[in-house]
Amino acid sequence: MLIFSRQNLAYFAVPKTGSTAVELALKPKADIIFAKGRKHTPLMRFDAKIAPFLDDAFDLRPERVAVIRDPVEQLSSWYRYRTQAALRGSDNSTAHLSFDQFIADVISDDPPPHAGVGSQFRFLTASTGEVLVHRLFAYERQPAFRGFLEERFEQALDFKSKNVSPQTDTPLEPATRTKLRAARAAEFALYDRLMAADGMLTFTPGAS
Repeated sequence: MLIFSRQNLAYFAVPKTGSTAVELALKPKADIIFAKGRKHTPLMRFDAKIAPFLDDAFDLRPERVAVIRDPVEQLSSWYRYRTQAALRGSDNSTAHLSFDQFIADVISDDPPPHAGVGSQFRFLTASTGEVLVHRLFAYERQPAFRGFLEERFEQALDFKSKNVSPQTDTPLEPATRTKLRAARAAEFALYDRLMAADGMLTFTPGAS
């Protein structure tokens, strides 16, 4: 997560959505940087702990932005990332699994360590299902997100690919895809809504 006081902006790094490239481009401009284990701070934690501090200490209530990815592709990136040689032999390795089995493990009642990858929807939402960002962008519509950032920062930005998952085929059986869509119906619905809106949605967190 990166916070920019001048731009009144908070960027939330949803895992496996190109967040490292965004971090590299914007980190020098950030006033507050959450790195390493706190890089992927979810919105509920931000609301509970960080937002009150920013408001009290700096009178700062930043606009919140995030990016999400096609749910299958985001899980494919997780799977491919965990096939890398450096993880082989560890509990987090997926090198010995098919993508089908990985998905089955992800949506199981008790995911094993290699399938403990969280959910984009849970990252972004309150326990009620309310989306807690002001602007949500689609990973597959990069010009919309980058155009927004360049307008906000009033300059061209250079995004370089970094931390890219290994390239390998991740075929998924239709029956497994159906089970995944059922298990993560809210995430698919949000993503489908986002793509129908050309890759950008706006929300008003806390409005009732």
